[in-house]
Amino acid sequence: MSFKRVHTDQAPAAIGPYSQAIRAGDTVYLAGQIGLDPKTMTIVEGGVEAQCHRVLDNLRAVARASGGDLDRIVKLNVYVTDMSTFPAVNAVMDEYLREPYPARATVGVAALPRGAAVEMDAVMVL
Repeated sequence: MSFKRVHTDQAPAAIGPYSQAIRAGDTVYLAGQIGLDPKTMTIVEGGVEAQCHRVLDNLRAVARASGGDLDRIVKLNVYVTDMSTFPAVNAVMDEYLREPYPARATVGVAALPRGAAVEMDAVMVL
């Protein structure tokens, strides 16, 4: 099986030794996205809701560059620094995702890169 690196300028550039996504056959592994604006490479302002919108916009850009879209995501991992914000994260996610919703794990973490409040990574099947 061959592996293909996926990259788009519509999502933040990798800030370390990793790819935005890797395609392996019909499966795409999307790297974690935080609320970075791809143009400024800074966290968007406006709290967890604004960050969550940016995260999902970034994931959508990488998914599309891979030949899919958010509706092809089968597994989504969500990391939040404050579990009390999860209802707000859920509400934003509901604007982007449709049934059947992907399987999901949500993990409370002590910190995320660049002081982000939320991060998401995903597995997509084309």
